[in-house]
Amino acid sequence: MFVIAQISDTHIKPEGRLAYDRVDTAAALATCVAAINRLDPKPDLVLATGDLVDAGRRDEYDRLRSLLAPLDMPVYLIPGNHDDRDAMRAVFPDHRYLGSEGFIQYAVENLPIRLLALDTLIPGKGGGELCDERLAWLDRTLSAAPERPTIVFLHHPPFRSHIPGMDQFGLAGTVGLNAVIRRHAQVERLLCGHLHRPIEVRFAGTIASTCPSPAHQINLDLRPEGLFGYILEPPGFQLHVHVEGHPLVTHTVPIGDWPGPYPFSFKRPQAS
Repeated sequence: MFVIAQISDTHIKPEGRLAYDRVDTAAALATCVAAINRLDPKPDLVLATGDLVDAGRRDEYDRLRSLLAPLDMPVYLIPGNHDDRDAMRAVFPDHRYLGSEGFIQYAVENLPIRLLALDTLIPGKGGGELCDERLAWLDRTLSAAPERPTIVFLHHPPFRSHIPGMDQFGLAGTVGLNAVIRRHAQVERLLCGHLHRPIEVRFAGTIASTCPSPAHQINLDLRPEGLFGYILEPPGFQLHVHVEGHPLVTHTVPIGDWPGPYPFSFKRPQAS
């Protein structure tokens, strides 16, 4: 069994700052990290799928690094629309997979399941893009190991959520992504962030899914005139379980202290 934890949309702010003057994203991430470390079995690694900080600032990444430091397993980062590639690289120089320039795209090899990171960031924009260069890299990299089960992870999901406020900040290049993924049957899943909710969609012969945030969630309002905002629903992360010969299985894990677990069976007291 190989277990991957996914966290997303942590939106870390500078020391003393709250997101929207209400959400303590740093405290939320610290609680999430502690919850992941308590798992048994512990995940083999953590994927952090973008919007790691809120404004792409160096001091935000410094704080992010200290918050992630207690994790007992490797962490792999990708940028979201709130991130800055240069600041990420400056604060995480030991994460050599980030490269020194250009898009942050990489393969993680020598694992039971192969991991491919896609960069969807357009600096200064809320939406994302997969241009010809990024898609060509994905096609080449998938072609290099056609027999290996693979996860592709990216920030912007390649589908409409039907939450109008979020769909205006969607992903350009999904037609090209669809064509690439359909050529490579080894892709088990596209793991995404951005939407601050757990959502699953059939895409290009596989499944694309999004992860909740360990802090605030996007308000689920499907009306065209619905409120575009956030809601303090239970925070969460996801666990993706790979067992050789079986499909990838995903569990959404709410973060918090919950009563239980309780056994389904119990012994009745003996009559005297």
